[in-house]
Amino acid sequence: MRVETIGDATLYCGDTLEILPTLGRVGAVVTDPPYGILNLQGEGSTTAVRKSPRQQGSGTLKNRILNVSQVEWDVAPAAEVFDTLRGMSDDQIIWGGNYFPLPPARGILVWDKEQPWPNFSQVELAWTSLNRPAGLLRLNGSRNTPDKVHPTQKPLALMAWCLAFLPEGADVLDPYMGSGTTGVAAV
Repeated sequence: MRVETIGDATLYCGDTLEILPTLGRVGAVVTDPPYGILNLQGEGSTTAVRKSPRQQGSGTLKNRILNVSQVEWDVAPAAEVFDTLRGMSDDQIIWGGNYFPLPPARGILVWDKEQPWPNFSQVELAWTSLNRPAGLLRLNGSRNTPDKVHPTQKPLALMAWCLAFLPEGADVLDPYMGSGTTGVAAV
């Protein structure tokens, strides 16, 4: 494990399952773990493959990042990871929560990606522990992340919206930080 400090943020670089037990209690977990759905060829595949050439798009869509990206990172966390995250934090916002074994929730967050193409996911859901009505944000996913460095990178405005539901000044843990959008939004 490598530890780095950037401003008020501490980055723990290593395996999530090894790092989580070393951390104390945090105010909130806001994260977007791998869902385990990009690997369409089955276990052991390393390249995202669409089911048909039609799903690969044409023109500017043909070479989009999801068609040519490596997906060895797209392995869903084990159920005990979510138990650990829920036990070590007061609040949790977990994108893709509908793919994971989490309890029923009231405060689901919905991101309407305003996708014009029916072969893309139209919305994404975040499971939350928040005792509040469900929330909806309409935010075009492609226009608001122009410098994407990861195929499933969330827009900065989306992550800032999530953080606004948490108590002011809460410590935020993102164990699947990817490109670091949650950290940038927190700053």
